[in-house]
Order: sequence, then C-alpha cells, then structure tokens
Amino acid sequence: MIDFYDDISYKTSKLITNKYSTSFSIAVSYLPAEMRRAVYSIYGFVRLADEVVDTFKTINQELLLKNFERDYYEVLENGISMNPVLHSFAITVKKYDIPPHLVESFFRSMKADLGKNHYSDSKELDEYIYGSANVVGLMCLKVFVNGDEQLYCELEKPAMKLGSAFQKVNFLRDLKVDIEQLQRKYFPDFDVNTFNESVKYELIEDIEKDFEAAKEGIKRLPGKSKLAVLIAFVYYRHLLFKLSKTPAKEIMKKRIRLAGHFKMLLFGKAFLKYHLNTL
Repeated sequence: MIDFYDDISYKTSKLITNKYSTSFSIAVSYLPAEMRRAVYSIYGFVRLADEVVDTFKTINQELLLKNFERDYYEVLENGISMNPVLHSFAITVKKYDIPPHLVESFFRSMKADLGKNHYSDSKELDEYIYGSANVVGLMCLKVFVNGDEQLYCELEKPAMKLGSAFQKVNFLRDLKVDIEQLQRKYFPDFDVNTFNESVKYELIEDIEKDFEAAKEGIKRLPGKSKLAVLIAFVYYRHLLFKLSKTPAKEIMKKRIRLAGHFKMLLFGKAFLKYHLNTL
C-alpha cells in the first residue's frame, strides 16, 4: 500500500505544479516519467514554502514555515509524512542523493523573506538568490544527471547562473507586487523614485550575462532534460526581451506577462532548437 500512497503524493505535487505554473508544467512534461515525477516533487515542495512566506498573510507565517521545515526533517527520518508534498519530495531527495545543504539554504532564504525587506549589496542578494533559486536548479540537476557526479560538478556553475537569471527576471517583472504588497526591495540601492530606462537596462544587462553563462551548461544536459530546460530558457529570455521593450514606468504599474498563444510559439521555437541542436 505504500506504493499507492507514494503515487498519490507525486500526483499531489503534479497538481500543484500544473495549477501554479502552466509554463513550467509544459517544460516538465517532456521529461521521462521518473524524472518528471521527481521534478514535480521538487516544485511542489518549493512552491508550498514560497506560498507560506508570500501569500499566507493572515496566519502565523513564521510558525507555519518552522513546522513545515520540522516536518521535512521528520519524514527523512521516519520515511513517511501525512503531507503528500513532503512525502514525495523526501523520496526524491533520497533517490537522487540531493545534498542536505541545498535544502538548508532554501529554508534559510525562505526565512529571510519573513524578516528581511531590503538587500544592501550584491553579496547579500547573491546569498538570497542562491537559496531561493540556484539550489532549486541544482536539485533538478541532480535528477537530470541521475547519479553522474562528474557531470553534475561540471554543470553546477551554469545551472546556478540559469537559476540567477530566472530569479532576477522574476524580480524585475514583479517590482510592483514586491514593493507594494510584500514591502520587499531585492535589487541593492533600488529606488522607486529613480527607476528609469537607464537603471532598467543596467539590470537587464546583468541578467543577460547570466543567461549567456548558462548556455554551455544547457547544451550538455543529457537526453530530454535538455529540451525541458531549453523551453524554460526560451520562455524567460523572451520575457526579459519584453521587459526591455516595456517602459520603466509601466513595469512599476503592472506585472508583465506573455500571452498564452505566444507561449505556445515560444515552446515550438524551443522544440525546434532542440532538434536542430542550436542555442
């Protein structure tokens, strides 16, 4: 019967992934079945923690996150959790030998979101991004290489650069929500009153460098994991392009999105790049 509960747990994480991110779900759908289940479990885990610190404002967020972290370590010890998301994630952690320090860094960044609302320098921001985004990419990389430790070490830095690029695009896209609703300013020395085209392009140039540094790593990903990551890469790269064409004052007024039909075109472009082996 434990296999039945395992399956339910993975399906719960898949449901969370599908509901929260159609774009990510499409990318993941191209992975082999076992990898797909594992990545769903990673996304479900990080999404729940992220919801605690960003959305659940009417409850004791600090206590809820503390309990979530405690329950994670308990399932590692006991082998089962009545929280199906934690249960499926723990299976993935053990199966793919995900290092404890990655999860620890993730929780550290989530806790920072509960008490820190401004990052004063690039070092502080890099530490936050490492825990909130880079480690998630590294967890997925562990799944993609499936035990090939040499390949993991070789692709570790490009994977971190890609995670940084994705996170910074999110920061730029979500400036309005982060500042007005969450009272957070991630970019060091960012000032709402002086955010203009020059500042915007300076941020975009930094993100572009991360994307460029990530390319070689994507090219070397094994099998269908390369296609899945390429889909996410093409999507975020074009989102950054749209942000570059959107006036700074508009970015401060609304969240920039890509239309559903246009996403499909981008996914087709990624599929073509994969088969032609061009990036």
